[in-house]
Amino acid sequence: MMQKVVLTGDRPSGKLHLGHYVGSLLNRIQLQAEETYQSYVMIADTQALTDNFERPEKITESVFDIMRDYLAVGIDPERTTIFIQSQVPELAELTVYYLNFVTLSRLERNPTVKTELAQKGFETSIPVGFLCYPVSQTADITAFKTELVPVGEDQLPLIEQSNEIVRRFNRTYNTDILKEATPLVSKTGRLVGIDGRAKASKSLNNAIFLSDSPEDIRTKVFAMFTDPNHVRVSDPGRVEGNVVFTYLDAFHTDFEEVAALKARYQHGGLGDTAIKEILNATLQTLLEPIRERRQTFTHKELCDILQTSTHAARRVAQQTLEEVRNTIGLRYFD
Repeated sequence: MMQKVVLTGDRPSGKLHLGHYVGSLLNRIQLQAEETYQSYVMIADTQALTDNFERPEKITESVFDIMRDYLAVGIDPERTTIFIQSQVPELAELTVYYLNFVTLSRLERNPTVKTELAQKGFETSIPVGFLCYPVSQTADITAFKTELVPVGEDQLPLIEQSNEIVRRFNRTYNTDILKEATPLVSKTGRLVGIDGRAKASKSLNNAIFLSDSPEDIRTKVFAMFTDPNHVRVSDPGRVEGNVVFTYLDAFHTDFEEVAALKARYQHGGLGDTAIKEILNATLQTLLEPIRERRQTFTHKELCDILQTSTHAARRVAQQTLEEVRNTIGLRYFD
């Protein structure tokens, strides 16, 4: 039976948080359990350097933090190929070839890129490496003949641009060696940060991390935005935009209980402290075993797994690169 290739990845710029957990990690665990899929997970250190090149140690140290998070939540290296982007040089060569199939203006129009450029303050001084990361992502996707790419809705323009490059390459050389990828959008969507003003993010420091201590979790839960007009317990409260209820929807296992809590809160008679205590207990139960598993892996074990898995990924990328070279005509010696 032919397996469909699934590729996902994370930028190693810090430890993973609950937004990653509901937005991608749970999906990866489910996909790796299904025999119809062959899963690849990329630690995108080359991409992370595009806006962290002056602090490379932040990236290199985070590679192993992320690897701990992967193993702790249940990503199995026996069923998922986990590799480091920079250690597969074929991806860089594919990127160079694909740069010929996209214009500067098209890259600048990409909605995801525009949003991230604004967030990072790059409007007047744009690093070329950052601007061109959709092309690098195309190399990542096509190198493994990826068919499915799990993404959040904000990442859909990147998949669209990748497929544009694939189509133009195939038309130019009258071939079909490159395959378009289909986005697999997470049902959960983006998890809002504890401040309620933006998505949970490492850079915005508004996230609960998978490795947070029990004390950190409790502190962050009790700092969550609720309803500013819900001054007294007896006051009716708003559920919409209330971060505590957003997190209860995402992580509490008893949906009927959450529905009952919402009804009580909206009617009046349920305080913010009470619902935060419930959320704190929910997250402590979820994160305690993950935090404990993180601590069981030695640095050598992480290195051995990454090296073996990255070598396996490189063999696949080498085959695709050879096909691309031959298609373009870059073959001079027998």
